[in-house]
Amino acid sequence: MTVVLALNNERREEEEGRRQVGDGRKKNTEEDELGSTHLLKMEIISVAIYILTVIFASFTILDASINDVESRFSQEHSIKRSGFPHGFLFGAATSAYQVEGAYLEDGKSISNWDEFCHSKGCGENGENGDIADNHYHLFMNDIEMMHSLGIKAYRFSISWARILPRGRFGEVNPLGIMFYNKIIDNLVQKGIEPFVTIHHEDFPQELEDRYGSWLDPQMQDDFVHFAKICFKSFGDRVKYWITINEPNLVAEMSYEKGNYPPNRCSQPFGNCLAGNSDIEPLVVMHNMLLAHGKAAKLYHEQFQAIYQLLSKQGGLIGLVAHCFMYEPFTDTNSDREAAERALIFNVGWSFDPPIFGDYPQEMREYHGNELPRFSQEEKEFMKKSIDFIGINHYSAIYAKDCTNSSCQESANRIIKGFVEITGERDGVLIGDPTSMPRFFVVPRGMEEIVDYVKTRYNNTPMFVTENGYSSPNVQDVEVEEILHDIKRIEFHQTYLASLAASIRNGADVRGYFIWSLMDNYEWTFGYNVRFGLSYVDRKTFDRIPKLSARWYQDFLKNNSLIDVAAITSTESVHQQADI
Repeated sequence: MTVVLALNNERREEEEGRRQVGDGRKKNTEEDELGSTHLLKMEIISVAIYILTVIFASFTILDASINDVESRFSQEHSIKRSGFPHGFLFGAATSAYQVEGAYLEDGKSISNWDEFCHSKGCGENGENGDIADNHYHLFMNDIEMMHSLGIKAYRFSISWARILPRGRFGEVNPLGIMFYNKIIDNLVQKGIEPFVTIHHEDFPQELEDRYGSWLDPQMQDDFVHFAKICFKSFGDRVKYWITINEPNLVAEMSYEKGNYPPNRCSQPFGNCLAGNSDIEPLVVMHNMLLAHGKAAKLYHEQFQAIYQLLSKQGGLIGLVAHCFMYEPFTDTNSDREAAERALIFNVGWSFDPPIFGDYPQEMREYHGNELPRFSQEEKEFMKKSIDFIGINHYSAIYAKDCTNSSCQESANRIIKGFVEITGERDGVLIGDPTSMPRFFVVPRGMEEIVDYVKTRYNNTPMFVTENGYSSPNVQDVEVEEILHDIKRIEFHQTYLASLAASIRNGADVRGYFIWSLMDNYEWTFGYNVRFGLSYVDRKTFDRIPKLSARWYQDFLKNNSLIDVAAITSTESVHQQADI
């Protein structure tokens, strides 16, 4: 604009000079035409410079906006694939009930979740997993999607009711074996490591009807029988085994709060028809841990060495727990002790027995004889029954002591360690909210929980077996907005940066699995809670990659930045995420 004003002043001075020179004299026609032409040229130049100045200013503003977006991903939390060790497994995860569907096809029986959702109703508007993502029929497309993403491992679970419709009281279902053989064979063919969870929430309903499932020690025998069939059928190609997913969360959600099948609880935790929220979680956890220990003993003694000789793969077996990072609600000794106690009552409850052979002493001090005991023989085979620790981590949360301050009645109980958890302090959330009530975006929690596990368990090898983000307020949101999931990208960027910091500090972490490969049935939250890298159209079951899928694909190619054009234009989402 300064240039334009200068030119206008110059033009006015020239005109004034011409008037002075022409005092009393008439200019000839040729001079008039020349002057007019010169003035026209100057006008055109002035307008052109003005337009260019405006355009330049606009581009400067746009560039600043783009740089601001880029800076969210490229400065403090910039992370590349090369920032992780060679051979580190990057993958995605699902579970059978949440994606497969085909709930009564090819010999599968009714599972505990089928029964629960059909009789009690679960998920929004009575949604259930009868069809889920139709993965049973579309698994080949899904494997091709994984291959296109460039992931090197796929964590999935095996439906117990599909392999053994009646548990050990019936025959093996050959069509169930065939289905998982197809998945495993095609994964291997595509260079994707099968990372198999034997039990992820679902089991044949007959085991609940016969003897009460995990409340009875008989369930240990049923689980070992199931695990043995899996080892025999798939062990020549599966290197990584998880026995049970999140036994601590099953104990809480199914037997303390009663939100999951078999819907058992007592006051003040819930309004169930039967149950004891103070005792039953301890019993079912004990049976699950012993089931794990017996299956791991079987694998180590009868299968690990054989497959080492046959395929030189050296299979590994582990256990997965749900792991919040607990931080003190206030900077007081009582709240610091409460945070430590919460870690022990969750992480220690899950991993102390399979690593050290017994429960944490702190839990014994609180629970006394109500906490079940391991026999000497059980302690021996439980010790070192895991080759790796699986951490499902989503969030950090505050822990408040209830022994010296008022708490909700359900928190002020021995089963909770007299600890109340909350995501809010002085009106401020611990991190950005998500669609899950207890999940907040707190990236530092990843480094903190990994460091805690590293220290407590002498740096036993670890995998982050689940980590993911679900956007809040997803109801009635346009598909374009769901696909344009910048916050999910930022979530994984920041959590991966936090994980990389713990690895640089010596933590033996060997893999990271995004929950989840695609939007699926999120238990009692139904289909409106979406963690997926791909959106699933509920009518057509088409998988539509989100922007985060493109980011993950680029990240695995060692490019930490995402396409700015895709961020600044929702119209280009489909093109940018065309994997």
